Amino acid sequence: MKVSSKIMLFLSFSLAACSGGNNPKTNDTSSAKFTGAKNEVKIMTLDPGHFHAALVLKKMYDQVNPTVYVYAPDGPDIEEHLARVEAYNHRGEDPTSWELVVYKGDDYLEKMLAEKPGNVMNTAGNNAKKTDYILKSVEAGINVLADKPMVIDPAEFPKLEKAFGVADEKGLLLYDIMTERYEITTVLQRELSMLPEVFGKLETGTPDNPAITKESVHHFFKYVSGKPLTRPAWFFDTRQQGEGIVDVTTHLVDLIQWEAFPEIILKKEDVQVLSAKRWTTNLTPEMFEKSTGLGSFPDFLQKDIENDELKVFSNGEINYTLKGIHAKVSVTWNFEAPEGTGDTHYSIMRGTQCNLVIQQGEKENYQPRLYIESTGDDVKALSGNLYNAIQGLSEKYPGIALEKLSDSMWTLNIPDSYKVGHEAHFGQVTEKYLQYLVDGKLPDWEVPNMITKYYTTTEGLKAALKNDK
Repeated sequence: MKVSSKIMLFLSFSLAACSGGNNPKTNDTSSAKFTGAKNEVKIMTLDPGHFHAALVLKKMYDQVNPTVYVYAPDGPDIEEHLARVEAYNHRGEDPTSWELVVYKGDDYLEKMLAEKPGNVMNTAGNNAKKTDYILKSVEAGINVLADKPMVIDPAEFPKLEKAFGVADEKGLLLYDIMTERYEITTVLQRELSMLPEVFGKLETGTPDNPAITKESVHHFFKYVSGKPLTRPAWFFDTRQQGEGIVDVTTHLVDLIQWEAFPEIILKKEDVQVLSAKRWTTNLTPEMFEKSTGLGSFPDFLQKDIENDELKVFSNGEINYTLKGIHAKVSVTWNFEAPEGTGDTHYSIMRGTQCNLVIQQGEKENYQPRLYIESTGDDVKALSGNLYNAIQGLSEKYPGIALEKLSDSMWTLNIPDSYKVGHEAHFGQVTEKYLQYLVDGKLPDWEVPNMITKYYTTTEGLKAALKNDK
């Protein structure tokens, strides 16, 4: 790989040991207070094994120093990360100017904790290690912006709770990257659900007909930043990546909390898992090679191979109640989307006056679209209230317009300027986090609700595993 002169590679661990182990001078800025000043946030990227780590750096931020310190084991994961950031630095339109100071070595975590040249740790990669990364970072006095999921093993959940406690004691901000809160149809679904004259109130629902449902379909082979995504082999090992029921469902559980109980503090006791299940996506050796570039399954995946196919427990479903409201989340992973399609999202919030439905199928040209379906007795009153509501919301979201599809159904037409895409949402989350650093705190509901969210996913996995027996 050709590396820009802006990317300085530190010697690997073995060479550092040969030189007597002298470390660069530590510039411990981890406990600094934030004012919003230019370059005051110094990012340390830890073990970037997932492309989400690079997406945080897809744009520049005035508050963030352009020098980013990267600590990782040597291997293809770090090389892929460096290549992605290098591509951002050299793209034709709005190039970035990151300068990466890279340490490669088996002691990458210990090295970062000892040197602490930054004040925010960002991590996106091997999820089996992530809870440890988070806890050790906050114990060292470092703020953390972590990709989801923060925990994949129910036995590790208490460790995550401890990390939140340590962060609180030390005045640090521990936050996960919830990009889906910035998808415009979801934003407007939430806005409309908060208007009783339109939505009424959220139904209680039943296990067979939940009040709120979120379903997500993803694909192992896809394109990111215009290039085929090469996934690391460990991504297909649920002991390292996590099962689908504790991975992508993190977003879905988060959205249910965020929409059904906006800015309300939730707790573990508000959750009751009713049922859960898990199932596999089966990959042939040819599929695996197309996604990873590897011609054979590595040894650590042999445990999951039957009849020469890799069986990945990437799919799952949780039925549960949250404060008595019935909810369902489900995630499905296919290998590759048909041409012209992509990942899809389905969501319904059932209200006493209307249902708010997000569809992303063939009819929508695989782009999310928000529908409003009347469920009350007075459709005429709902229609008037709905038009008034959209007129009011258009002050906050200029350009949105209501389109009548039938006497009892409408859709929202949303300008393309709001449809920035999944990759851009990482910058939006990062900007929000930077503001929280200046504020010196997260909203009161964020930490308890993150704890509740990961309790829901890990309890869901426990229920699914028990269901298998």
